[in-house]
Amino acid sequence: MSKDVSLLIVIGILVILLALMVAGWYSRKRRQAHIGLPVAPPADLGDTDLRFSGKYVSTTVAGDQLNRVNVHGLGFRANCLLEVHPEGIVVARAGSDDLWLARDTVRGISRATWTIDRVVENNGLQVIEWTLDGTAVDSYFRMDDPEMCERALDTVVGNERQSL
Repeated sequence: MSKDVSLLIVIGILVILLALMVAGWYSRKRRQAHIGLPVAPPADLGDTDLRFSGKYVSTTVAGDQLNRVNVHGLGFRANCLLEVHPEGIVVARAGSDDLWLARDTVRGISRATWTIDRVVENNGLQVIEWTLDGTAVDSYFRMDDPEMCERALDTVVGNERQSL
């Protein structure tokens, strides 16, 4: 077998694998089509000093850290800014629309060590547990100042913490 034929076989296999990955991504989006569109932040929110920068890691179906939510742009990592207000939390993600997590949709705040494709030191991820249009989801963040961010989130939510 010549080098050209071997190269064509390898390229063909890589193209097939890429096509299967794309098909899997779109299949997951179809299975999650029932998940509603996230709400935009209200226009009448007051200014806040409680802003925390970091990384948005992922959003998963609640209790299933390996089941990434792919719809509505929630499946992509990004730099983020969390703004904590008495009425809820604004999640500003680079390249995506801002998310509004109203106080009554937030189920809790916790810490985690891992999620779908990210493993960090013990309890290195902040988890905001919330309800998106009737579907319980968990959003994971890697914040630059996790302790300060957690204290601010607790002032809004006020919950008991648990490690995942």
